[in-house]
Amino acid sequence: MNYVIGIDIGTQSTKALVCDANGHIVAQMSKGYHPDTPRPLWAEQDAGIWLAATRACIAGSVERARAAVPGLAAADIRSICISSLYGGSGIPVDGDINPLHPCLIWMDRRAEAEVAWVRQSIDVDAMAEITGNHVDSYYGYTKILWLKANRPDVWARTKYFLPPNAFVIHALTGEIAVDHSSAGNIGGVYDLARRCWSEAMLSSLGIPSAMMPERLVHSHDVVGGLKADVAAELGLAAGTPVVAGGVDAAVATFAAGATRRGQHVAMIGTSMCWGHITPTVEPASKLVSMPHVFNGDRDAYVFGGAIAAGASETWFREQFCKADAEEALRSDQDVHAVLDGAARPLPAGADGLIFLPYLMGERSPIWDGRASGAFVGLSLYHTRAHAYRAVLEGVAFALRHNIEASDTASLDDDLIVVGGAAQSELWLQIIADITGRRVLTIAENVEAAMGAALLAALGAGLVSPQQAADGWVTLTVSAEPRASERHAYDASFAVYRSLYPTLKDGMHRLRALAEAPHP
Repeated sequence: MNYVIGIDIGTQSTKALVCDANGHIVAQMSKGYHPDTPRPLWAEQDAGIWLAATRACIAGSVERARAAVPGLAAADIRSICISSLYGGSGIPVDGDINPLHPCLIWMDRRAEAEVAWVRQSIDVDAMAEITGNHVDSYYGYTKILWLKANRPDVWARTKYFLPPNAFVIHALTGEIAVDHSSAGNIGGVYDLARRCWSEAMLSSLGIPSAMMPERLVHSHDVVGGLKADVAAELGLAAGTPVVAGGVDAAVATFAAGATRRGQHVAMIGTSMCWGHITPTVEPASKLVSMPHVFNGDRDAYVFGGAIAAGASETWFREQFCKADAEEALRSDQDVHAVLDGAARPLPAGADGLIFLPYLMGERSPIWDGRASGAFVGLSLYHTRAHAYRAVLEGVAFALRHNIEASDTASLDDDLIVVGGAAQSELWLQIIADITGRRVLTIAENVEAAMGAALLAALGAGLVSPQQAADGWVTLTVSAEPRASERHAYDASFAVYRSLYPTLKDGMHRLRALAEAPHP
C-alpha cells in the first residue's frame, strides 16, 4: 500500500496527516504555538518554531501510522507535501540559509510608511496590471521594504527571502525552490501573466532580484528528497520526495475540491480568505491574485480576506466570556456551544447591533491598515449574547463584502466553508442567510493538510490529474439561506457598508493618538 503525508503550517498550529492513496486518513498529529506580537499591529514568528513543529508532527504522525497499520514500512510513505500560512515578508536568510530575523507574517501591519512611499513613488496601476495585486501592508513586498528601511544589518546579510514552506523544505532536503502561489502572494514583485518574478517591479521597488530564489515550481512538483539524517529522525526513507505545496488558503480551497472556474471557498480560521478559481484576473476588483495550486500555469486563485475573522471571535470570547467558559466547564460542554446557544434565539441583525471586524486593520476590499474594530448601535438593552452574535454576523458581512467585490455572475451558487467557522451550526446559518448562498462543508474536516496530502499524491504519481481534480473529500450541505431572514440582513449589510466610510477619519485619528509618544 502507498501512503503520503500532508503538512499544514498554520498561524497557530502545525498539522500533519498520513493518508493512503485514496485519501483515507490513517494517522495525524498537531502542535500548537502562537505568533509573537511585540507591538500593536505587529505579528511575527521565529522560523525555528515552524521547523520544530513540522518535524515533531511528521515524526509523531508516522509513529501513529505504524501503530494503526501493522507492517507499515518507511518506503511505503511515497511523498510529503507542505502547505503553509502566507509568510508575508518571508524569512530573511543568509548564505547558509540561517534565519536572520523573524518572519513578518500576513497579520503584521507595521509597513504603513512603506505603503505611503509605494503610492507616491511607483506606478501602482502598472503594478496592478503586471502582478494582479495592489498596495497594502498585508503584502510581503511592503514588509520586505520595512526590513530594508528599519533593519539594515539584516538587509545587508540577506541572501534570500523564503516563504515558510520553502524554508522548511530546504531544511528537509537541502534544496531551494519557491512555489508559484507563494511567489504570487508576495504581491508587487511577481508577473502573474508570465508566471515569473517581475524584474521591472523589483527594480522599481529597490529589491534586488537576486533575493528572490531563481527556481520557481508548481505546487505538485518535487523539490528534492529527504536528507538521510532528517529521514532517520522522522522515521522515513532517505530520498523520500518532498513536494512544493503552497499558500494554505489556496491549498485548503483545493482540498475542498475547487479546481474549476466559478467554484469558491471561504476559509474562516484566524483570518478569513474567500477565494475563487478563474483563468482571468481583474485588477479593478482589488482582491489578491496568485497562481492556483492546481493547474497553476492556467488558473489563478483570487481571494479577498478579513484579517481578523476568527481572531475577532477568539478575542471576544477570551476577553468577555469568562462566565460562559465556566458554565461550559461545569456542564462538560464546549464554550462555543454555550455561546451559540445564547445567541441563536436572537433576531437577525442582533437587535440593531453591528460589529466591524477590523481589529488588525483590514484587507480587501477596503485595504486600510489603520482601520479599527467597532460595535455600533449599542444600548443598555444589548447583552453579551447580542455582542457575540454581532461578531459572527460582522465576519459574515465582511465575507459578503468580498464576494460582491468580485464578478458574482461567474460564481457557483454554492459556497464552501472550511475552518473553525465550519464547526458552528449557528455561524454557518448566519453565513448562508447573509450571503444568500447554500453553504457546503467538508465532512472529513481536514482542509489544508488534506490538500497538501493530495498534492503529495499527485507529485508522486499516485493519482492522475483528473483524480486530483475530483478530490478526496465529501461535501455536505450544512445550511440553506432563509428568505425570512434576507430582508433584515440586507438592511443591516447596507448599514455595515456605510459605517467604514463614515468612521474612517475617526479611526485614523485614534490610531495616531495611540501611536503618539507618551509624555
